[in-house]
Amino acid sequence: MSGLSKGFDRQRVLDDVSFTVGEGELLSIIGPSGCGKSTLLRCLNFLEIPDAGEISLVGHRLLRGGGRWRRSDERAAHALRAQVGMVFQGFNLFPHRTVLDNVLLAPRVVKRAPQGGAEREAMALLDKVGLAGVAARYPGTLSGGQQQRAAIARALAMAPRVMLYDEPTSALDPELAEEVLGVMRALDADGMTQLVVTHEMRFARAASDRIMFMADGRIVEIAEPERMFTDPADPRTRRFLRQFL
Repeated sequence: MSGLSKGFDRQRVLDDVSFTVGEGELLSIIGPSGCGKSTLLRCLNFLEIPDAGEISLVGHRLLRGGGRWRRSDERAAHALRAQVGMVFQGFNLFPHRTVLDNVLLAPRVVKRAPQGGAEREAMALLDKVGLAGVAARYPGTLSGGQQQRAAIARALAMAPRVMLYDEPTSALDPELAEEVLGVMRALDADGMTQLVVTHEMRFARAASDRIMFMADGRIVEIAEPERMFTDPADPRTRRFLRQFL
C-alpha cells in the first residue's frame, strides 16, 4: 500500500498511509477508536474506494489518482478482491442457510465449482476450524465463537492469499474469543498472510510478526511485538498501550 487516502464528508480518515506486508506475515493493527483502522481494511478489500494511493497484491496493482471510478478500475478491483478474504466483527452469515451452505455459496456462485468437489473442500475447511460436527446446523443455533469460526471458513473457501479481520473477537466473551484466535494462530502456522484489526493486546503481542499503531488516520509506528510493548518510539503509542499494561 502506498499513499492510501480516504475521506468522508470532507473529513480525512486515512492520510497518506504506506506500508508493506510480507507473504505469510501476521500484522496486527491497533489504535484508538476512530483512527482509521477499519476504513483501512475496507479500502484494502475495496468495500470502500480509496480517494488516492496504490494497492498491489500478488501481481494485481490498482492505482487511484482521483477522478471518477471507471469500469476498468472495477475490473482491477475485482481481480484484487478475489485474492482477499474478510472476516467482520458481526459474523455476517446468512441465517437461512446451514453452516455448510454458507461456506459453499461463494465457490458455487463465483467459481462455479462442481458440487461434489466443493462440498468436500467445504467440509475440510469446517473440520480445520473445528466445526465439521455442526455443518448441518443454522447460524442462529451456534455460539458466537462458532459463528465467527464459520465466517473464517467461509472466507477461506475462496482460497484467498490474504485474510483481513476487523475486530473479529470484540463481540465475544474471553472463552469464545480464544476459539477464534486459536484458528488464526493455526492459519499463521500454515503460512497465511493476515492483517488483524484488534483490541486483543495479548494476542497481538503473542501472535504477531509485527504490530502497527495508528492514530488520526496515519501510521505512527510499526515494530516487532516486544519492542512495541516494551520500548515504543512515539509517546502516543506509549499512552495508548499504558491502558493495557
